[in-house]
Amino acid sequence: MPSTSNVPTLTLNTGADIPQLGFGVFQVDPGDTTRDAVKTAIEVGYRLIDTAAAYRNEESVGQAIAESGVARDELFVTTKLWNADQGFEPALAAFDQSLQRLGLDYIDLYLIHWPVPSADRYVDTYKAMEQIRADGRARAIGVSNFQVPHLQRLLQETEITPAVNQIELHPQLQQSELRAFHAEHGILTEAYSPLAQGGDLLDHPIFAELGEKHGKNAAQIILRWHIQIGNVVIPKSVTPARIASNLDVFDFELDDDDIAKITALDAGERLGPNPDEFSAGA
Repeated sequence: MPSTSNVPTLTLNTGADIPQLGFGVFQVDPGDTTRDAVKTAIEVGYRLIDTAAAYRNEESVGQAIAESGVARDELFVTTKLWNADQGFEPALAAFDQSLQRLGLDYIDLYLIHWPVPSADRYVDTYKAMEQIRADGRARAIGVSNFQVPHLQRLLQETEITPAVNQIELHPQLQQSELRAFHAEHGILTEAYSPLAQGGDLLDHPIFAELGEKHGKNAAQIILRWHIQIGNVVIPKSVTPARIASNLDVFDFELDDDDIAKITALDAGERLGPNPDEFSAGA
């Protein structure tokens, strides 16, 4: 099984390191399913675990961490603030609740889940997160699903540049403009739905071709592409064999021609909601 040392890290603008390949629990049922999946992930070498209040499985993630036997300072835990809790005081209260559910003393990375521009509360929310970071209860803060105008406003009206923007990103939605903005401002790009939720993308003939060339499956080729273009990536699975397989991407490299073939797949095709319009729960 892959070892911890196989997973490279990237450096956040705080100076802390984040594992470049982690484990996400979006759409994983709370309870035993989440707990068992996270325990398996930690056992095979994942050290970045990504959850959110909206996933309703923070408690199960916390149980898995507690039962894993791995020291807290060897794990990097991310959670996210839901739309209904935006605003300065609500955000402070929501963070406390997430921390309690996880059973942790601090969070490594705390994110605003969606900008919800129609509610116009994300600046006040982020200021609450700045306070949480100043108190040492979140080691880094950032955002998720933010577009360039949302990020520009944060940079103008708040003190701390987001460490991360977690966005939908896969070969059919490569977000090159947003990634360029991140690079310019020292914000790491973190990709969710990195395999396009396991849909038709995995059956594309390019991945069969590259898989045969490198002796890897389609998911491993795509995850390797994410790694090589500089993304933090958080695939999800509840199948132990796939959890291990998704981590087994550090013993080969895609060449420039391989990368070009994958880059050519970009179609701007979003699977999830448009962040400019999404306001569920707000």
